[in-house]
Amino acid sequence: MDGRHMQIGEDAERTELSLRTVRHYKETGLVVPSARSRGGFRLCTESDVARLMVVRRMKPLGFTLEEMRDLLDATDRLDAEGLADPAQRQALLERVAEYERAAIRKTEVLRVRLARAEDFAATLRARICDGTSP
Repeated sequence: MDGRHMQIGEDAERTELSLRTVRHYKETGLVVPSARSRGGFRLCTESDVARLMVVRRMKPLGFTLEEMRDLLDATDRLDAEGLADPAQRQALLERVAEYERAAIRKTEVLRVRLARAEDFAATLRARICDGTSP
């Protein structure tokens, strides 16, 4: 991390999220800004933007805000220095692995839905091209 602080506009631009969405994630505590400007603006660092990216990637898969919070908590605790207890570390790794398995399942559901949508679009395209019924 370079220690540079960013305002919400840059956070939104870097993550391709709307300002409203970034504000919502900050207000719900998913991302807690690292600092405030003299004018009271919330400021974020690279690690805060990385957290927003995790949330952005989880959202289309249908994870809830509570699930996002839980995963971020687990990864924060894994990244924290001083986690010496091997049993705690293993439990956290298992939590993250559960989210990985869920993400794989949810991704497969999306692939099926996408294939159906593409098939539907192809059916319509064929009808337009040759004048047949769907």
